[in-house]
Amino acid sequence: MNVIFREAEEADVSTVLRLLQDDILGATRESNDINIYLSAFRRMRVEGSNHLIVGERDGRIVATYQIIFISGLSLRASRRAQIESVRVASDLRGQRIGEAMFADAETRARAAGCVLMQLTMNKSREQTSRFYQRLGFTPSHIGYKRDLI
Repeated sequence: MNVIFREAEEADVSTVLRLLQDDILGATRESNDINIYLSAFRRMRVEGSNHLIVGERDGRIVATYQIIFISGLSLRASRRAQIESVRVASDLRGQRIGEAMFADAETRARAAGCVLMQLTMNKSREQTSRFYQRLGFTPSHIGYKRDLI
């Protein structure tokens, strides 16, 4: 497997976009306008606690996730890690890259002083739900979203 996870660079954004589009949901909801993603990446970098991570194997980016460190008052002022935009290249799924990715995320979360990792996922992703539960995540909350545009 031997995937190395690192902070993404601006030059990686187009490859990350292809990973986001290489998905049944992302194929219809992601844009082909790379400029909006480059702008978002630049904003993420300025925020400081918002990180885009890529996984490389043999010089190819094969996975990505976003991790945001959130400080809060609830749960005894706990810091948490929000995981977003999790993707593994479709031709490499089932090879334990996702497990390695979440081990990397946990290491980063612990190093940032987080006491829990949290994520949301589309309800239609039943196989993904089983994967997250196998990793120790529990479906403990109901999530809601509201479009603002």
